[in-house]
Amino acid sequence: MSAYETILYAVDPQTRVATVSLNRPDRLNTIVPPMPDEVQDAVTRASHDPDVKVLVVRGIGRSFCAGYDFGGGFHHWDEQITTDGAWDPGKDFAFATSQLHAPTQKFMSVWRTPKPVIVQVHGWCVGGGSDFALCGDLVIASEDARIGTPYSRMWGAALSGMWIYRLGLAKAKEHALLGRALSGREAADAGLVNEAVPFAELEATVARRAAQLASIPSSQLAAQKLVVNHAYEQMGLASTQTLGPILDGLMRNTPDARRFVALAQEEGVGAVVQERDGAFSDYSQAPPSEQPDPGNVIEP
Repeated sequence: MSAYETILYAVDPQTRVATVSLNRPDRLNTIVPPMPDEVQDAVTRASHDPDVKVLVVRGIGRSFCAGYDFGGGFHHWDEQITTDGAWDPGKDFAFATSQLHAPTQKFMSVWRTPKPVIVQVHGWCVGGGSDFALCGDLVIASEDARIGTPYSRMWGAALSGMWIYRLGLAKAKEHALLGRALSGREAADAGLVNEAVPFAELEATVARRAAQLASIPSSQLAAQKLVVNHAYEQMGLASTQTLGPILDGLMRNTPDARRFVALAQEEGVGAVVQERDGAFSDYSQAPPSEQPDPGNVIEP
């Protein structure tokens, strides 16, 4: 198993499966630099490795990914989006839309690799974490996972656009406006993810699907992935992924958003998510029965 700073990368030569594991379990695998770069690097390694036929992306600990880490005021991205300590919209949009530099575009490496990618979702899969997960080819979730876009309510906008392309108009608009959390089961029923299973069956189900994919010739897998991806790209995926990150920068810097992140710095993330989600009774404000089981943990 190869170690990076924020992920783990391993190849099983018997199954021919490469596994990319987000590895910030103490922070629910929230996204900070250099995670997007490391994910892209690992996907590139797997893409070039003739002994790898399938990739699996998962999260270590009790969540897949709880989105971008803004607990410290988002200062880990200052070099890319600020000048002299102030938000620089010119730098922000150039960074956020660049195929070479943008975190979203680096996570999109799972879309661009010719090899099939299964994303294994458990626990929290929200915000930018959900945008990343939905770039995969097959998304398999535990039934008690919670998938959502709380940034729909405050401090962000769609990044990868995959919520839009995976859902029909009615549901895409509903989640764009309300940011409502879905369980893994609800997400499967809505067609957002491919399958939902009890957590106890999650890893075995993913391994079974990976084995099925690995039994198919790589050229056949690449051809099928290419034709489906190309169809969705013709629907305007690149344009959506240009507009979304620009709007995300703007929505992070409205007066309401500035107050939101300042409160997070002063009183902690818990204070602001209580304010944001209390009226909806979801995410961390939901009763325990409507949150992921904290005992469901993925080991390295």
